[in-house]
Amino acid sequence: MTTRTDTADSVTAVYKVSGMSCGHCEGAVSGEISEIDGVSSVKAVASSGEVTVVSAAPLDEEAVRAAVDEAGFELVGKA
Repeated sequence: MTTRTDTADSVTAVYKVSGMSCGHCEGAVSGEISEIDGVSSVKAVASSGEVTVVSAAPLDEEAVRAAVDEAGFELVGKA
């Protein structure tokens, strides 16, 4: 199931990421995803493995996967 909230100026998507276990992990994933063009906010939660991303338009999942890989974790898919 994909959790998305679309408004006139933003899209919210929730992704599942495996391997996060602490605040440092959350920061690494958030930092990499926030560098994707159009991303306005990222909130990673290690305890649930969920990453909520707000962007100007829907993101290419492969771009999100590459950012998560760069941070050293695995994108499972959309939550």
